[in-house]
Amino acid sequence: MNSRQLSKLTARLGFWLLVAFVVVVAVFPFYYAIKTSFTPSSELFRVELWPTQATLANYLQIFSQRSFLQAIFNSVVVATSVVFIALLLGITASYALGRVRFRGRTMVLLVILGVSMFPQVAVLSGLFEVIRALNLYNNPGGLILSYTIFTLPFTVWVLTTFMRQLPMELEEAAIMDGATPWVTITKVFLPLMWPAMATTGLLAFIAAWNEFLFALTFTLTDSQRTVPVAIALLSGGSAYELPWGPIMAASVVVTVPLVVLVIIFQRRIVSGLTAGAVKG
Repeated sequence: MNSRQLSKLTARLGFWLLVAFVVVVAVFPFYYAIKTSFTPSSELFRVELWPTQATLANYLQIFSQRSFLQAIFNSVVVATSVVFIALLLGITASYALGRVRFRGRTMVLLVILGVSMFPQVAVLSGLFEVIRALNLYNNPGGLILSYTIFTLPFTVWVLTTFMRQLPMELEEAAIMDGATPWVTITKVFLPLMWPAMATTGLLAFIAAWNEFLFALTFTLTDSQRTVPVAIALLSGGSAYELPWGPIMAASVVVTVPLVVLVIIFQRRIVSGLTAGAVKG
């Protein structure tokens, strides 16, 4: 084996060692959460890679709480509504910004992108006043409104980029056949936009599902809270006990669906994120 082959072998070995290290660092926290969720409270502070006394008590405890089940239902309703509204508005806005030529179109896109850069804390007080004025405090509608405001800019930006690369001949043919703009969007462009829609829809769902600050600020009762807040408010047997087992069990329960969705739509996510990167 000459020096060139040895250097290639060393480089390949170093690359795969780096990949293994990144995978371990990324996966280990989730593995430890699963391990903790099956560990009894008396065994939590023993350093072990595998629980010696696995139990389902933590899962039974969280599912026996009606407030946690209600929080899951609230999160599903809020996240699904946000995805539907964001995609509906995003598709129509992307058609206007991507296919219709008008003065100031680039400025509008820059403003949309700039809005998405504001941190949540910066607009929390103002948005709270808006939600209270609309009588949406402690109501799922307040969360849907606030989440849509923050997910819509990214949705519009990605869908506009994808819309711009669709062939102009498709739209011209639809116009020649007498199609209205709405028919053109729904019948011609929509079937071609599934990769971008899957990407933006899934990312919007994850953002709404995991959001904590707005859910904590804009809800007051257990019947209206979402999963992140419900997990944060899990209490132990006393004021000095932190129930790590139930918290990790709840975290696993709400994380597994997201992992499954990402695995199912991973190809569409990649194709959607790279949409518009190469012009053919």
